[in-house]
Amino acid sequence: MEKTLNRIHPVSDPEATYFLQVSWEKDLGTGFGLLLSDCQWAWTGTVSEADISREAADIEMDREKYVEELRKALIAQEESAGRYNFVIS
Repeated sequence: MEKTLNRIHPVSDPEATYFLQVSWEKDLGTGFGLLLSDCQWAWTGTVSEADISREAADIEMDREKYVEELRKALIAQEESAGRYNFVIS
């Protein structure tokens, strides 16, 4: 299993710091787990392969392109720094 851990500052609360851990087996396209923490609370969730396919179809985006955008937003911090905004609600 591979994992990444990134620090994020959501645009909804720029003074706050959250940590986002993403874990996956083969690649993000087969599904992944999420753990979000503000160092006081933690929230977890999973995204299935079916969820990914449904989301890509809902926004009418090629599935492979959608998975690549997920990778950039959730994992590849250096190449996407400043490109993605996170809102915590």
